[in-house]
Amino acid sequence: MTDTTTQAPQRTPLYQSHVNSDGKIVDFSGWELPIHYGSQIEEHEAVRTDAGMFDVSHMVVVDISGTDAKAWLQKLLANDVDKLKTVGKALYSPMLNERGGIIDDLIVYLMNEGETEYRIVSNAATRDKDMAQFHKVAEGFDVTLNERSELAMIAVQGPKAVEKLAQAKPSWSETLSSLKPFVGADLTDIEGQDWFVARTGYTGEDGVEVIMHSDDAPAFFELLKDNDIKPAGLGARDTLRMEAGMNLYGHDMDDEVSPYECNMGWTLALKDEREFVGREALVSKRKQSKEDNTAMKQVGLLMTSRGVLREGMEVTINQGTDNEQTGVITSGTFSPSLKNSIAIARVPTSLSEEDTVQIDLRGKGKFVDVRVLKLPFVRNGQQQFD
Repeated sequence: MTDTTTQAPQRTPLYQSHVNSDGKIVDFSGWELPIHYGSQIEEHEAVRTDAGMFDVSHMVVVDISGTDAKAWLQKLLANDVDKLKTVGKALYSPMLNERGGIIDDLIVYLMNEGETEYRIVSNAATRDKDMAQFHKVAEGFDVTLNERSELAMIAVQGPKAVEKLAQAKPSWSETLSSLKPFVGADLTDIEGQDWFVARTGYTGEDGVEVIMHSDDAPAFFELLKDNDIKPAGLGARDTLRMEAGMNLYGHDMDDEVSPYECNMGWTLALKDEREFVGREALVSKRKQSKEDNTAMKQVGLLMTSRGVLREGMEVTINQGTDNEQTGVITSGTFSPSLKNSIAIARVPTSLSEEDTVQIDLRGKGKFVDVRVLKLPFVRNGQQQFD
């Protein structure tokens, strides 16, 4: 007999809050989360013009402690945590495998002055392989890993997000007004244990991500609603992050994709001799791809004719010439802000932003011209191209 049992989807502490708010629940990486609450477009627009909130409690939070915590992170990550000089400062980094491919992208926070305590926030879909890599690299280091599964997280995003959050939580006003981008603050003295806020997000807008104990999440969700912060689902989260040119793991990057191929070269700290997992393969493959003209990069695509660009569609460059090359769309959607279809694509590095490429939308040999753009498409509510 074959065991056909499958693991039941997990629910965040806000599951009932979503149901009560008329959220349409779907399975996302093994979690029951809302795709929308009635209108994905309205939720997208709320975040671009006002304020919205997302349940991101499925994200993985791991607290790191020990005398070797910093050294372990310097071995584990391609970016260098030595850049974190003040408590609460955050760093975005890929975590690579030995081949130089991306196991995951994550954020790490410095949590104490002694550089012996850190916090990692990583993706839910990669939780098992992330934890396996954390423990594998931790061998020989004095470091303790504590997965904080009892915590919840809500992202409050939009140009009025911080203002409305301060209205909802007046006692946070001073902390929020002084919080710079990619910096977090412990709210224990204000709210009690486990409360933490960081000026981070995944939408291309201003805003914060708030971590709290699961028991506190439903009441906080209702408080935000009462202060005109609109619940938003996975659908809006995806169109917002795509307009902002932000990668989605498993689509725009994965174990076989180099940071150079998905617009993450800026996250690589290569100027010193620090040895991190994947460095040797990363540098070697980069050099080889340049020599044999197989190097790839990430670009944005904009289509102003009818139709929608979709993941997996082939991108044709110099069609019908001796120099014809191809790339691939890694994410595609209709942009609510631009009122046209957009895509993130991986293409040969020889492609310039002045070029036009072709997409066979229906696989029938009828190609449509598509404009090449530098990412992002939209940031802070503004179109980023002419």
